[in-house]
Amino acid sequence: MSMKKHYQRPLDFKTGRIDMNHGAGGRASAQLISELFAPAFDNPFLRQGNDGAQLPAPPAGHALVMATDAHVISPLFFPGGDIGCLSVHGTVNDVAMLGAVPLYLSASFIIEEGFALADLRRIVESMAAAAREAGVPIVTGDTKVVEQGKGDGVFISTTGVGALPPGRQIGGALARAGDVVLVSGSIGDHGVAVLSQRESLAFETAIESDTAALHTLVAALLAAVPEGSVRTLRDPTRGGLATTLNEIAAQSGVGVLLDEAAIPMKPQVAAACELLGLDALYIANEGKLIAIVAPEVAEAALAALRAHPLGRDAACIGVVQADEHQFVQMKTALGGMRVVDWLAGEPLPRIC
Repeated sequence: MSMKKHYQRPLDFKTGRIDMNHGAGGRASAQLISELFAPAFDNPFLRQGNDGAQLPAPPAGHALVMATDAHVISPLFFPGGDIGCLSVHGTVNDVAMLGAVPLYLSASFIIEEGFALADLRRIVESMAAAAREAGVPIVTGDTKVVEQGKGDGVFISTTGVGALPPGRQIGGALARAGDVVLVSGSIGDHGVAVLSQRESLAFETAIESDTAALHTLVAALLAAVPEGSVRTLRDPTRGGLATTLNEIAAQSGVGVLLDEAAIPMKPQVAAACELLGLDALYIANEGKLIAIVAPEVAEAALAALRAHPLGRDAACIGVVQADEHQFVQMKTALGGMRVVDWLAGEPLPRIC
């Protein structure tokens, strides 16, 4: 019997497609990992080569924070991003919204049989670039393949781990009457960008997703004001600004009063929402944050956000008020009042 090493052709990233063998745990699976995932995500923890990663303990006194997110967006590629970078940004942001420093990510892929290897490589390379830019390595992962017709190209789940400095408390239940509501920039960009690609809509001015990792913006904000003066941080993703503020109001047992004229929105997003009959307050964002801060630090907090590239268009958009009914209300641009209720239904499914 010949003892020559078995030769296996390299993956065909030009015309090749995923087949069931790539998820079977055998030679094809190992090849997919060694030729695509391992080189793209390479770091010392991933090189351990085990089913999990052995990681250093966080600094003394720090608590661990963990967040997980699943990404099922359609289409997979959209103006300003794709499912790959989105899966990194979304989980990094969830960790950062607790005031923690994101440290590590895991990634799980569910890939449909027949999915083009060229598209998978494009997604993986985008994901790797996003992780490198954020400084948060992908240290472990998993890949599964489902039969054609049982998936929709690729779904990605990511989990993030971060370190929370001792004594820091930031959460949805900590807003109190008199606090000020800030937003880090224009709303609705991501949802409208995805919808425009999905429906092949052409607008006079390009609308791009705002997808971004926000942990450096959070760090700049927290460094600019005393500890404890930032009560709540949240990224208004599914359900948008309106739903996120309703969640915070319910958690904290307060009301929120918004000023419509103060809420930043790009003219092309406003025009697209008007054309499509959508309310931008409920449209997903992937690169914006809401900060609820003590009134005495509002100006310093706003200045810190605006000094960062991801917060140049930050604005003060409202105040927290005592309200046993926990209503979010808005003073409209015409001078009236409107209740901004919870999202009912799903105006834009598969948006993140």
